[in-house]
Amino acid sequence: MADDMTNSTASDGTRNPSSTPLSTGLAPSDYVIIGGTGDLALRKILPALFWRYLDGQITTDYRIAASSRRAISLDEFAGKLRPFCEDAFASGRADADSWDEFLSILTMLTLDVGSGDGGDALAAFIGLQADVTRPAIYYLAIAPSLFGKATNLLQATGLVTPQARLVVEKPLGHDGASSRAINAELAEIFDEAQIYRIDHYLGKETVQNLMALRFANVIFETQWNNNHIDHVQISVAETIGVDGRADYYDSYGALRDMVQNHLLQLVCLIAMEPPAFFDADQVRDEKLRVLRAIRPVSLGEVVCGQYQEYETELGRPSNTETYVAMKLAIENWRWAGVPFYIRTGKQLARRASEIVITFKQRPHDIFRRNGNGEIDSQPNRLIIRLQPSEGLRLQLISKQPGPGGMRLFPSELNLSFDDTFNERLPDAYERLLMDTARGNQTLFMRRDEVFAAWDIIDPILEQLAGRRPELYRTGSMGPADGLPEADGRQWIDPYDD
Repeated sequence: MADDMTNSTASDGTRNPSSTPLSTGLAPSDYVIIGGTGDLALRKILPALFWRYLDGQITTDYRIAASSRRAISLDEFAGKLRPFCEDAFASGRADADSWDEFLSILTMLTLDVGSGDGGDALAAFIGLQADVTRPAIYYLAIAPSLFGKATNLLQATGLVTPQARLVVEKPLGHDGASSRAINAELAEIFDEAQIYRIDHYLGKETVQNLMALRFANVIFETQWNNNHIDHVQISVAETIGVDGRADYYDSYGALRDMVQNHLLQLVCLIAMEPPAFFDADQVRDEKLRVLRAIRPVSLGEVVCGQYQEYETELGRPSNTETYVAMKLAIENWRWAGVPFYIRTGKQLARRASEIVITFKQRPHDIFRRNGNGEIDSQPNRLIIRLQPSEGLRLQLISKQPGPGGMRLFPSELNLSFDDTFNERLPDAYERLLMDTARGNQTLFMRRDEVFAAWDIIDPILEQLAGRRPELYRTGSMGPADGLPEADGRQWIDPYDD
């Protein structure tokens, strides 16, 4: 995106991104990862910070602290972290020197948020370079049940300053009531402007490009309404099961784990009105209006499924859904009459996250007498691939070259980010972590957004309570939910790369 890179002109006249980030020069910051030796820190947060170090956005003026309940040496921790950074070495971007340099800004701290032990050491660490212009970013990579104790500890040790920022990871509650309780705890200590509720989907390059696609291109925005769009589909499909997260997942399920946050956020970005300008609160105001415009979902508009081996993996009977399909209706001027079909599931046929915008058929078909009925009836579609192989595809109808009359065939305009930019795209966490240093909350969920999303999901959970999900075969695309089919449409399965 524009704040991370600029374009340069290659010798052949094509436009290629420059490798020089525009955002080098961010104010040096202190990152404190509470729960810094846990799975989230090892797999996502610290590898993201390492990549930003390699790209020059994080310098030796930054400091990173990883806290844990038990003492662990830097050497021991580096050995645990290194396998999760291996892609940087395999690509040739990292070497032994850059690894050692990164480790030089990493400090290990022993901290028990429950008892408060280690709070003084954390305060001393921050105090060494405390400055009103230096952000202190506290990432709570711990269970939400510990958020209150962690924030109270930060307050008791004098670390809740105007330059302090708090990053919290989902899930923010099990339902609306628990979410409100957790957020109330945070609000007692931190101002809303200091809280960054992270949803890594919002950091994906293609997700952000949705706003550029819509609001920087008149050709799309003028068509982005119920006059031209027939329906919208969002599919987030995973080929993996619950793996080592069985107990956690069984207490949440797909509705809480995926729909309440990721999928509803994607709906917001597709359906939102243009903000007055690109500002965090302006953007989030428009997303909130979408959530509040979603009609209550009836039981007949939701289908839940469970892959056949789930209970065996879990080791006990369960009614937890591993698949959800849902039909949403947005009751406003722009989207009235346009259904949004969303689905997500585990152990499906392929791993892919896609948004498919299907446009309405042309009002009059001038080619119907030319023997093109089947092809000519295919609608135009805009396919936005979020992962893997991020990119955009616009499906059109063209004339087949050569003699033989007006023979039509389906064609495609394909913008592959890998092919176009010809360089590694930063991981979502990389962007979001840098946005915390910038103080930019645009891609983070505001408290009222979280509550509005739960207001949609809570009644669904109540209706589904005690119901048995429909079993589906591993490697399929889930149960035959019939939601689009009931409206004379069909699911568009993600394409194979």
